[in-house]
Amino acid sequence: QVQLVESGGGSVQAGESLRLSCAASGYTNCMGWLRQAPGKEREGVASVFTDESRTYYADSVKGRFTISQDNNENMLYLQMSSLKPEDTAVYYCAAGTQRFDGSWYCEFRYWGQGTQVTVSS
Repeated sequence: QVQLVESGGGSVQAGESLRLSCAASGYTNCMGWLRQAPGKEREGVASVFTDESRTYYADSVKGRFTISQDNNENMLYLQMSSLKPEDTAVYYCAAGTQRFDGSWYCEFRYWGQGTQVTVSS
């Protein structure tokens, strides 16, 4: 059983920072953050492949966001810096199984409830 609870969302101005947290129960070898903006498809933001010690970042956030884990506390974090209005979305913590199809990706099966991030210009 895997349960995920996100926190840390809020409203900020462009250029500011937020740190999202995800409290997890149970173990999976892949965890990550996804987001969904109004009228848009849910997209992957960042993932960590625990067993492989690898991370993935979407091009749109690379260099601005950092994903990290505290395995001892079963916590997942997303440090978001230099936020842009286009980062506005509901952010979801997710977990699942790692897969390799030319590159590593996470097949997400478990989801948190989501936390709203709003970035104003």
